[in-house]
Amino acid sequence: MRLRKSRSPKGTGKIKGATGSSGSRITGVGGYRPERVIPNSEIVDAIDSSDEWIRERSGITERRFARPDESVVDMAEAASKGAIAMAGIDQSDIDAVLVATVTHPYQTPAAAPILADRFDLRCAAFDISAACAGYCHGISLASDMVRGGSASNVLVVGVEKLSDFTDMTDRSTAFIFGDGAGAAIVSRSDKTKIGPTVWGSEGDSWQTIMQRESWTEFRGNDEKTWPTIGMEGHKVFRWAVWGMAPVAQKAMEAAGVKASDLDAFIPHQANMRIIDAM
Repeated sequence: MRLRKSRSPKGTGKIKGATGSSGSRITGVGGYRPERVIPNSEIVDAIDSSDEWIRERSGITERRFARPDESVVDMAEAASKGAIAMAGIDQSDIDAVLVATVTHPYQTPAAAPILADRFDLRCAAFDISAACAGYCHGISLASDMVRGGSASNVLVVGVEKLSDFTDMTDRSTAFIFGDGAGAAIVSRSDKTKIGPTVWGSEGDSWQTIMQRESWTEFRGNDEKTWPTIGMEGHKVFRWAVWGMAPVAQKAMEAAGVKASDLDAFIPHQANMRIIDAM
């Protein structure tokens, strides 16, 4: 008795390429700001400062704090609804969810798949841990996904609940950080296109802005209560002013435009002193 070998269907011998589009564009945006407004007057006593000092040093007059029961995912969901509505798509049309955050309190699971579940999605979903640069990283990755063919519509969210990780007695950070979320839908487009990305990293400056304590330092240590974000303000200022402007110039050169061609310049909103200096 001879057994007949099963045969799998013959292929072409060539791997099919992804079918993307020639370009991508932002079709919708949304934002969420918590209801609670924190004016400078509410934080000055704890850092031995004044409203005038904070305004002069940063240009900041107020910030928003989320409710204790309001999570990163809650804020991301609210911002996402606005972006989806503006894009004019159904939530089922979303092929991937990218969430840029460093304040989701769980090491795992990531915030993105939880957010995707809020919209009954089972698509690709992952977090981006790149702090201030996270949202821009997300837009660039989403654009590449759309152009590469792995997605037609990507939901990108930048969200932070920094009030959970801020030492309100720290003079260098207490008046700067706040909470909120912004979202965008990046979709296929054969006409309007998202321009090229210029990005990089400077790991040698890792101690300039960092979570002061690693999670493992809390194991068996009753003196440590909760991790907070620390910052060397003067170094950050110099780094931002002298580092961001050249990168912006390179981005314009890559896109083939000049500063005079721009209708809007939207920098990272660290504070007004940094923005004005740039």
